[in-house]
Amino acid sequence: MPDGAPRFAALTTDCDGRITAWNAGAEDILGWTAEAICGHPFSALFTPEDRAAGRPEAALRAALDQGSVEDEIWHLRADGECLRVSGALTPLRDRSGAHVGYVKVLRDRSELHSAGLALREAQAHLLRAQEAGGIGLFTVGVQDGILHPTPQFCRLYGLPERDTYPAETVEALILPEDQPLVSTTVSRRRGDAPRDVAYRIRRPDTGEIRWIARQGEIERDADGRPVRFSGVARDITEQRQARDALRAGEARYRTLFEAIDEGFCIIEFFDGPHGPLSDYVHVEANPGYERHTGISRIVGRTLRDLVPAEDAEAWLDLYGGVLRTGIPIRFERFFAQANRFIDVSAARIEPASRRQVSVLFRDVTARRAAEDALRASEALARTNVERVQLALAAGAIIGTWLWDLPRDRFTVDEAFARSFGLDPALGREGLSLTQVVETVHPDDQAGLAEAIRAAIARGGAYAHQYRVRRADGHYYWLEANGRVDHGPDGTPLSFPGVLIDVDERRAVEAERDRVTAMLRSLNETLEHRVAERTAELMRTEEALRQSQKMEAVGQLTGGLAHDFNNMLAGIVGSLELMQTRMMQGRVGDLERYISAAQGAAKRAAALTHRLLAFSRRQTLDPKPTDVNRLVEGMMELVRRTVGPAVGIESVGAGGLWPTLVDPSQLENALLNLCINARDAMPKGGRIVIETANRWLDHRAAQERELEPGQYVTLCVSDNGTGMTPDVAAKAFDPFFTTKPIGEGTGLGLSMIYGFAKQSGGQVRIYSEVGQGTMVCLYLPRHIGEAEAEVSLPDLAHAPRAEQGETVLVVDDEPTVRMLVTEVLEDLGYAAIEAADGASGLKVLQSDVRLDMLITDVGLPGGMNGRQMADAGRQHRPDLKVLFITGYAENAALNHGHLGPGMQVMTKPFALEALATRIRGIIGGEG
Repeated sequence: MPDGAPRFAALTTDCDGRITAWNAGAEDILGWTAEAICGHPFSALFTPEDRAAGRPEAALRAALDQGSVEDEIWHLRADGECLRVSGALTPLRDRSGAHVGYVKVLRDRSELHSAGLALREAQAHLLRAQEAGGIGLFTVGVQDGILHPTPQFCRLYGLPERDTYPAETVEALILPEDQPLVSTTVSRRRGDAPRDVAYRIRRPDTGEIRWIARQGEIERDADGRPVRFSGVARDITEQRQARDALRAGEARYRTLFEAIDEGFCIIEFFDGPHGPLSDYVHVEANPGYERHTGISRIVGRTLRDLVPAEDAEAWLDLYGGVLRTGIPIRFERFFAQANRFIDVSAARIEPASRRQVSVLFRDVTARRAAEDALRASEALARTNVERVQLALAAGAIIGTWLWDLPRDRFTVDEAFARSFGLDPALGREGLSLTQVVETVHPDDQAGLAEAIRAAIARGGAYAHQYRVRRADGHYYWLEANGRVDHGPDGTPLSFPGVLIDVDERRAVEAERDRVTAMLRSLNETLEHRVAERTAELMRTEEALRQSQKMEAVGQLTGGLAHDFNNMLAGIVGSLELMQTRMMQGRVGDLERYISAAQGAAKRAAALTHRLLAFSRRQTLDPKPTDVNRLVEGMMELVRRTVGPAVGIESVGAGGLWPTLVDPSQLENALLNLCINARDAMPKGGRIVIETANRWLDHRAAQERELEPGQYVTLCVSDNGTGMTPDVAAKAFDPFFTTKPIGEGTGLGLSMIYGFAKQSGGQVRIYSEVGQGTMVCLYLPRHIGEAEAEVSLPDLAHAPRAEQGETVLVVDDEPTVRMLVTEVLEDLGYAAIEAADGASGLKVLQSDVRLDMLITDVGLPGGMNGRQMADAGRQHRPDLKVLFITGYAENAALNHGHLGPGMQVMTKPFALEALATRIRGIIGGEG
C-alpha cells in the first residue's frame, strides 16, 4: 500500500470485505491505525443508516460486476464524526485472474461539499431576495446583443420567462422621452453605456407604466475590449410615487408656510455661556414674521442678540417651559422692538431632543386698538345716552324719531308729536313722512326733502335746520340730527334721530352776525389791542415766574431775620467794645473784636449774595460747573430755609464730571426741590442731596427721553408723604399744585423742568405714597474743567496803581464813597469824589485825567449811573467803568447787558475783590 499521498486513503479487503491493509493516508483521513482497523469488516466505515440499507454489500457486488464503482458518500471516522468522501472501489485479482479481494481509494471531500452546499444555499437566498426585493439580473452580449435575464427580470418588465431575448425587445418597452437614458448597441460597443439610470416602461402584459432603476457595468477581456454589459434592475414605482407625493406635500407646506398671514418661526435652544438652554436661535421664519413683528432677517439671529438680558430671561422662561413640559401656551404681549401687540402661540416640536419650539405670531395691535376704540365708543355712547336723557329732561332735545326705511314706518315719541302738532298715539303706531312734514314751513319743505334724500342716498350723519308750526300756530326753528344706517349691500335700513330747539340759538346767531359786523369795523384797532394784550400777558407771565422765585425767597424770611439780628449783634457789639477799649487805652484786645466784627459782616454779605443771585431776573450764561461745589455752597442757605425739624445730608460722588449749566438757575432748582421736600414732611424728616455720574445706553436714555451718553445727576430725596402716580404725572404741569390756595404758584417744578430741558437734560420723579419722593435732574456731561473759585489776595498785597492813575468815584452814600476812596488812595490811585450824576458828569466832561469811573447805578438828581457813564463816554469813548449796583437798580443796567470796558459788582462786596477788579479793568481785562 503506498503511503506517499496523505490526502488519499487506500485500503484493501479480502473477498468477504474484511480489511487487510491500511495506508497512512487512510489513518490520517479516517482516524484508525492499521493495527486497530485491520480484520474489521469494510462496513464499519459506513454510517448506521447506510449499513441498515445494505449499501456496503451492494457496493462490493457492483464493483465485482462492473469492474469498478465510483461514489461520493458519508463515512465514519474513528471518533464517530461523519466525513464526506469520494472514491473508487475496484476488485483485486491474482495473476491467474482469480478474485482475491477489493481495493478502495478515497479522498476527503467535506470542505468542498460544505462549500457547494453554501453556494447552493446562497444562490437560493439570492433568488429569494431578488424575488422579494423585485430585483432582476441581466447580461447583454456586446457582440450578439442577446440579453440573458433572470426570471425576476422578466417579471419586472412584464415579459414571459425565457432564457434569452434580443436586447432591442426590452429597449422597445421604454417610453420615447426616456429612450436617451438607456444603453444601445453602439454605446455598449464603445464601452460608455450609461451606468445608473431610472426610466419608465410600459408593461406589455398590463399596459401599466412603471418606473425601473437600472445599474450596469461593462465587462472587458484581457485586452480591455467590451465583452458583456451586466447589471441589475428593480421596480421603483412606489418609491417615485412616494417621493413625488413628498415633494408635492413639501411644496404645499412651503406654499402654505409662505402664504399664511400669521407670522411663523421655529426656534432651537442651545447651551450658551449663560448655562444650559440659555439661548435660542431662529432657524426658520416665514414672510409673515416680519409683517407682524416688524423684525427683518430674523433667521440665524439669537434671542440675546435681539433683546436686553432681563427681557431675554422672560422669553426663555416662556418658551423654555414649553420645551420642558410639552404643554402649548398662548398669550398676548407688547413687543417694544416693534411697538406692537402680538398674539403668540407656541408648541414643542417632537421629539423633545430636537430642542425646537414652533411659534405662531399675529399682530393684534389693530384689534386691541379697535377694542379700545369700541370701549371708548361704548363709553361715549353711554355718555351720549345720559346727555340725551339730561337734554330731554332739560328741554334741549324736544323729541326723537325712528324711521324704518324699508317699511316707510315713521315712529316718534310724544315730545316730537307735540312739536309737530301730531297725535301721540299715531306717533307710536307709525306715520308716513308726508304726515310728519305737513307742519314744516312752506319755504323750508323743498330744502328738507332734498336733505333727507341726500342723507338716505349716502348714509351716515344727517343734520338740517328748518321751521315747524307748533300747536300755538307759530313757526319755530328746529334742528334735526340723525344717522342713516345702510345694510352690507348698501340698502338703507333705518334713520334714527333727535329734534333740537334752535330757535334761541338762531336768534343768538343773528345777534352774533350783527356783532361780527360791528367788530369788522373795528378791525384796524384790533391788532393794536391784541398786541397790547399780548404784551400784558407776557408781563404777567414774567411776573408769575418771578413770583415763584419770590415765593422761595419768602421761605427764607423767618430764618434770615433771626440770623441777621445775630450777625448785627456781633458787629455792633464788637464795635462798641472797640470804642470802649480805645477810650480806656486798652488796644490789646482790638484785634479780637475786629476779627469778630469782620466775620459776622462777611457771613451776612455771603447770605445776601446768595439771596440776590437767587432772586435776580436776568438770564445768565451757562458755565462749566462743579455740582458738588455748588451743593456745598448752598448747604447753609438750604439748612436755614428748611428749618431745624428737617435733617439735611449731602452725598457727593467722587470724581464727579462737570456740567455746562447756569449755576444760579441750578441753585434756584436745588432750593425749590428742598422746599418741596420740606413741605412733604410736615412733622419733620430727612432730605438727602446726592450727585452721581451716569452713563445711559440707548434703552435707558430712551426711557428718560434723552440722547444716549454721559450725564451728571443731582437728586433730592425725602421720606415724606409721597405722591400717587396720577399726581406725579401732572407734577411738571404749569400752575399745578397740591398746596392750599395762596401757598404755592404751581410753577416750581414746571420751571425746573424747563431749566433742565433748556440745559439739554431731563428731570424725573420717583415717588411712593407713604415712602417719600426723589426728584433727579439729568444734566449733560461737559468735557473740560469746571471754573475754579478765585482766591482773592489780602488787601495789603493787592495790585498797586501806576504813576498818576486817577479814578472818579460817584455814590450818594458817603460811607461807601469814603471806603472806596480810602482803598484807592491806599493802593496809590488819585481819587475824585462826586455825590450825584450831575456833578460826576461835570468831572467827566472836564479835561482832568481819568483812567476809570466807579459809580453807583441808583443816583439822585434824575440821572442814574448808567446814563452818566453813557454821557461821559461821548467825551471819553475809551472810559473804563465799574458799576456798583444792587438788585433794585439792575434794570438800569439794561438787565446786565454791558458795553465794552464796563463791568458790574453787586453790593456788598469785599474790599480785596474791589481792589483786584479795579486793577483788572484799568489793565484792559473785560
